[in-house]
Amino acid sequence: MSRNKNTRRHDATPAGGSQRQLRVGELIRHAIAEMLTRGDIHDPVIEGHLITVPEVRMSPDLRLATVYVMPLAGRDAAEVVAALERNKKFMRGEVAHAVNLKFAPDLRFHIDDRFAEAERIEKLLRSPQVARDLTKDDE
Repeated sequence: MSRNKNTRRHDATPAGGSQRQLRVGELIRHAIAEMLTRGDIHDPVIEGHLITVPEVRMSPDLRLATVYVMPLAGRDAAEVVAALERNKKFMRGEVAHAVNLKFAPDLRFHIDDRFAEAERIEKLLRSPQVARDLTKDDE
């Protein structure tokens, strides 16, 4: 009786992608965060802001990296993304040197809106209508 070694489904991947996508995304996140910390990108908008890189999501073929950024306090977010877009060719080259991949991924920058969404949900939960509904259930 032979055993089937391929019992795993290949289309079932974690929510954030495959293990390789997650690992490469984390390596790229560290490389970009290090560039921003060292001040390697000479742009007045980028130099004037503290920028957090909470996540990098990779495409399945590892050729596209979507970089989520958030300037401190969300100030001038559109300007920061525009400045990063202007400097993405330089950043792509630096990422290629820092992360050993067959192809240097193309970088796309987006604002990380998870903080704003969490704040919106928090306000909803603290609203008087929700508080009223919660006290009715307790009685």
